[in-house]
Amino acid sequence: MPEPSWRRGWYTFAHPCASPNCGPRPPHTPVDLLVLHSISLPPGQFGGQAVQQLFTNQLDWNAHPYFKKIEGLQVSAHFFIQRGGELWQFVSCDDRAWHAGRSQFGARDNCNDFSIGIELEGLEGGLFEPAQYETLAALLPALALQYPVRHIAGHEHIAPGRKADPGPGLDWPLLQRCSGLAAHCFPASIGNT
Repeated sequence: MPEPSWRRGWYTFAHPCASPNCGPRPPHTPVDLLVLHSISLPPGQFGGQAVQQLFTNQLDWNAHPYFKKIEGLQVSAHFFIQRGGELWQFVSCDDRAWHAGRSQFGARDNCNDFSIGIELEGLEGGLFEPAQYETLAALLPALALQYPVRHIAGHEHIAPGRKADPGPGLDWPLLQRCSGLAAHCFPASIGNT
């Protein structure tokens, strides 16, 4: 018998790395938004474990001058996709990760309450690797089968003026084609770009 794809909000095809930076969602809140971000630590440096360390409160703030600028930051995302396509999960999708900050989608504030956050290793505005699109194109439909996903947006769409990631380097039409999800779920169709 095949192994189930999900266990209590954890995706079995991701490397689990539990973050303490999470909490319960408000009762009876449907998870219907996926939010894409970009991150690299330090900015522009790929590989290593700095993102995993940040999301688990284990980053050595003295290891790089940039880390002093974010010292004490407590954040997380549900997923992180590295340049080679490796998929990590930090928070159960049934729970609230701390990825969106002050945010709004449609008429709703506090996107962390009803969204799943996916970080792509990269620079704001930079290009992403084919392996990342491949992983993301498999993850998005898996999430849509498990949760009532209606929209996919970038951090830039839910926090305009405050955040600009993932930025113009993300090929939304390619992602839509590769994932097989309906075009109306993506930013160009929902009027947020």
